[in-house]
Amino acid sequence: MLPYNKRHIGNARAFRKKMTPEEQKLWFNLLKRLPIRVKRQFCISDYIVDFYIPSVKIVIEIDGKQHLTQKHKEKDKIRDSQLASFDISVLRYNNESINCNFNAVAKDILEKLSLTFDDLKPIA
Repeated sequence: MLPYNKRHIGNARAFRKKMTPEEQKLWFNLLKRLPIRVKRQFCISDYIVDFYIPSVKIVIEIDGKQHLTQKHKEKDKIRDSQLASFDISVLRYNNESINCNFNAVAKDILEKLSLTFDDLKPIA
C-alpha cells in the first residue's frame, strides 16, 4: 500500500477540476481511453502526481516551463527518487511536447504500457 497524506486531498480535488490545457489534452485524448485504470491528481506520500497508473506503477507528469529552472529540476529529481523507492516509474513530458508532438508522446506512453493505438477505447 502506498503512503497517503490526507492533507493533500483538498488540493488534489481542486487540481482535478482545474487541469492545465496540456493535462486535459493528454487525459481526454489518450489516458481516459486506455483499457487500464488511470488516476488523476493522485496523492502519493507528500506528493500529488498528475496521473498514476496503479496496475503498472507508472506516474505521468506534465511539466510546465517552471520545471526548467535548476531549483525545480532538483525538486523533480528528489520527487522521482522518492517515487522510485515505492517501485514507481516516472514518465515526464513538457507542455511543448504535448502541444507540438502529441502523437509521439502518446506513442511513447503506449509503448511503456505495452499497448497500441488499437487498444484505445473509442471517444465517447
